[in-house]
Amino acid sequence: MYFQLSTSNVLPGLLISFISFSNSMENAGDDEAQEEELERFDDFTLASSWERFISEIEGVCRLWLADGPKHLLEKGAVCLGFSKNLYKVKSVLKYAMKSYCMEYYFETSNENGKVMDWNCSLHDLQLAFGVKDFLVISPQSASGVVLDAPEASKLLSSVAIALSNCSSLWPAFVPVHDPSRKAYIGIQNMGTVFTRRFEADRIARQVPVKLMHLEGLYELFVSKFGFSILDFSVHSFRVQFTMKLTYRTQSYDYDDDDDNIHGADEIHTESGEVSEVASRNKTQWDDDCPWSEWYSAEDPVKGFELTSIWSEKAAESSVEMAELENASPHEAEKWLLLPVLSPNLLDDAKGDKISFASQLRLLVDALYMSLEAQFMEDFVAAENSGSENMKSTAVTPPHTVLDRVLKDLFHEGDKLPNFSKGEHKNSRSVKGAPLESLFVQFCLHSLWFGNCNIHAIAMLWVEFVREVRWCWEESQQLPKMPPNGSIDLSTCLINQKLQMLAICIEKKCQSEEEYQDCVESKDINIEDDGGGGEYSSDMHDEKDDREGSSGEVGSTMLLKSYKKLHAPFTQDAPLMTEDMHEERLRAVEALGDSFSFSGQLERDVLSSDMSAFKAANPDAVFEDFIRWHSPGDWVHDEDLQTSKDVWPPQGQLSDRMSGHGNSWRQIWSKAAALPASEQKPLFDPNREGEKVLHYLETLRPNQLLEQIVCTAFRASADTLQQTTFGDLKQMATKFEQLYPTMASTLKRLQANHLTMDSEIIEDLRRLCAVFEHVEKLVTLAASLHRKFLQAPRLSVAIFTDFYKFYLPRTGTGLPGADFNMEFDKKQQVMIREREVVANMFTPPTPNQSWRKVLSMGNLLNGHEPISREIIFSTSDGMSDSHYAAPNPKSQQQELETYRMYISGTSNDLRVALSVVSCD
Repeated sequence: MYFQLSTSNVLPGLLISFISFSNSMENAGDDEAQEEELERFDDFTLASSWERFISEIEGVCRLWLADGPKHLLEKGAVCLGFSKNLYKVKSVLKYAMKSYCMEYYFETSNENGKVMDWNCSLHDLQLAFGVKDFLVISPQSASGVVLDAPEASKLLSSVAIALSNCSSLWPAFVPVHDPSRKAYIGIQNMGTVFTRRFEADRIARQVPVKLMHLEGLYELFVSKFGFSILDFSVHSFRVQFTMKLTYRTQSYDYDDDDDNIHGADEIHTESGEVSEVASRNKTQWDDDCPWSEWYSAEDPVKGFELTSIWSEKAAESSVEMAELENASPHEAEKWLLLPVLSPNLLDDAKGDKISFASQLRLLVDALYMSLEAQFMEDFVAAENSGSENMKSTAVTPPHTVLDRVLKDLFHEGDKLPNFSKGEHKNSRSVKGAPLESLFVQFCLHSLWFGNCNIHAIAMLWVEFVREVRWCWEESQQLPKMPPNGSIDLSTCLINQKLQMLAICIEKKCQSEEEYQDCVESKDINIEDDGGGGEYSSDMHDEKDDREGSSGEVGSTMLLKSYKKLHAPFTQDAPLMTEDMHEERLRAVEALGDSFSFSGQLERDVLSSDMSAFKAANPDAVFEDFIRWHSPGDWVHDEDLQTSKDVWPPQGQLSDRMSGHGNSWRQIWSKAAALPASEQKPLFDPNREGEKVLHYLETLRPNQLLEQIVCTAFRASADTLQQTTFGDLKQMATKFEQLYPTMASTLKRLQANHLTMDSEIIEDLRRLCAVFEHVEKLVTLAASLHRKFLQAPRLSVAIFTDFYKFYLPRTGTGLPGADFNMEFDKKQQVMIREREVVANMFTPPTPNQSWRKVLSMGNLLNGHEPISREIIFSTSDGMSDSHYAAPNPKSQQQELETYRMYISGTSNDLRVALSVVSCD
């Protein structure tokens, strides 16, 4: 065991074999040199197989030395995953019917990084022995270690001789014993009379109690150079040491099986497997997040690892080490914090985690399936489907779940929602609908209804349309839809139709109320508001037979009579959805009168306005109507018009209105004087309402799914962007980029060019991947923000580090990134932030208090370190390549003569020792 090493007996077998072989090779080298001078002839037939093995090692090492790091990289050196600056090359050698692999590990940076810093990615041997570039030679076997001690010594001697012949200072190591022990022996020629020897081993079982404490570890190190007869507890030996303690918080998982309590419960319930039973009894980390209404996301931050570092310390006795063990981690010079992230955050596999992205993928699959039928009803009953593929996915939830969803859509309160809530400034670039509107809520429910297959969506749609028809027939206001205003043509067509229907229901109710009032009292003049206009017959002027006047227009006078001009009540222009505009436009273009199609489209409205104007102004002429309706077409004669009170007003029609055969004048001549209340309505709510229902009931499946997909993407993004994540500019930028990306992809879908072999489906699946990346970043940002409300700098710093690390996975980072690397960037904790971090380590429960019996000390809120790493060292002065007593007049160099790396817990201990000796 290496615990018995000292200056007199460090690796005695290795030392003897190395010296003997070294002397024999030197003598052989002298004889060969003399023979070369005399005879100029090398007789290689006399070389032994071991000498040829050494020569082969030497040749490989000389080649690596000559190439240097730069050329080795060009020749294909492999970068190690845990470090960006550490590379390795290897060569296979044969000796005595065995094959060996020799690996050279080297760094590309010129920085002399100190192991004492702890905050760098180091190879296990670099950390254990404090080396930089090194060789490892091992057998090509299943274990990869040398189990025979003489073989290990001979192998190490071979490498040492070869390196000495090359004048190389590389340390060399050979793995020995069982692989689980991580045991090594090694040697390094230091270019002087000094040689450094290495040995490492591990106890992977119950560690002796003494070695669990700093006092015992200190005495273990001192025993390597102190006299064994001394009592180390009463003698002083000054040693340097640095210590690293690692703590880990309890996992933030509430229940490994309940990562998606709400989402999983809804899905299981809707598939009929589990009834809805208190799915939200537990408090979830994201209860106040905007997506919690639809699913509960897995907390991407499982916990934190805190590293506290004591650096450049000195101790002279075991008593001082015992006192240090009672010290608080708050006394450490440095704190470093590393988040323990969920594997799902970096795993791009779809898996079974519930999220908007996972459901959008299923929705895209449903869109592809929608091309297999003509009507949505075909999907409701799987036995009527014409495709076996359609039958295979016929999973629909029970009617109890369907009733609950319909109740949420149609019967949850009468208060009109705020339609501008959650709307990003770029939301309207995607043709969807406001987040709180009826169709958006339907689309979001569709994502979680059953497993979002085409059959479940069809089932929900058919019942949805039935509820809409019931609202129409019973004159019940359509929920979550504004009953007035104009049609928002920037939204999807289904939302426009539902908005049209909501307005039709409102006008239908007004007509019914007016009819009831008329029956009860014939003395009240009926206001026919079926066309949406506001007009009154109270303004009828019996003196001059005016009807439908809303009042005088300032001091404007009529041209042919000395009377004031009155503005009439008019009907509102008929409401039209996007497809109605397109239909009228196609009709006009078919007639070939595209130049004046604008006037043709407004002919009915213009005629109604002229009739109302004539009724309100019986003595008016066409020019009066133009002065009121289109003032820009009346040109004033400024030379003659000196005062507004001059009558008649001086001026003339514009060239556009005064032309021969002007269509406006023709309409004027045919329009009868009739107030708006007595005109035929321009907008028939009963007819338009039935047309809307006919559209909804006969909508083709692919046309429905196209609009659902567009709306669901926008609604999901609108929901996520409401998340509170503090001052993270990266997330604001991500959302700025997400909406244009969605708009460019979904725009092709809105062109109704979807086919079975269309590339649009693959584009949508790629869009789902982009959305997934954004969603993962949002959940991480939200989780960090909630955990560091009192230390926002840490939240921003940790997220920024992860964002840079994760960026290549989104396809926007630098090429050649290694996706297999784990996130290991630690963030330094400021002094003022330590209390916030310490509070994350909640005191252990009574069930965990038994661990205090085996405590290693340095407790943090009752938590002992999960690992402890210590490096002990002693140094001596060196002068002219020899040890020297301290002399201020002579130039001396410090030489680390003893170094011991110790890493372990109460159940695991690893010790690595390096000793410098003079040969």
